[in-house]
Amino acid sequence: MPSVVGLLEQRELVARRRVDELREEADRVQAELAVAEQDWKEWAIARSRVGEVLAPADETGHGHDQADRTAPAADGQAGEASPTPEAAKTKSQVPVWREGLAWSALSVDYQRILIVLADRVRLGQGPLTCQEMAALFGMDVVPARVEALRSKAKRLVARGWLAEPAPGRFTPARGVSEPGGGS
Repeated sequence: MPSVVGLLEQRELVARRRVDELREEADRVQAELAVAEQDWKEWAIARSRVGEVLAPADETGHGHDQADRTAPAADGQAGEASPTPEAAKTKSQVPVWREGLAWSALSVDYQRILIVLADRVRLGQGPLTCQEMAALFGMDVVPARVEALRSKAKRLVARGWLAEPAPGRFTPARGVSEPGGGS
């Protein structure tokens, strides 16, 4: 019959082997994680670069972001862009709506959403869903397109341009009416 100490030594040896195997596995996973993180960072940089390259250029041939940063100030010297732009920027930032802010502060995609919803109000029709908007815009009513519209509509709600009286149904916010004046 084996001794108790001998049995304990056998179990200790099995446990030590398992610990060594798990450490090797953890090292392998850490190495894979480091490679995956590096790949992810490279893809994020690539996506950013592609966005910069595909951004529409202004008359000077520069992208809007660069042109906005070096826009001439009123005194003719280069200065920072104004906090509330008169024209939309690429990768448009949606400004918070305020009385008198023109729709031209938004990109064309956002203006399109506001126009179709304002027309519905003018005609006495109710709020629209993103699927209905996609169909009105002549888009394929597929999840990717609908979710892109939903994202834009939610951003407009968050900035005060739209209201969401029922989940997933959008209408212009109170006070936001016509494209020209913004109020």
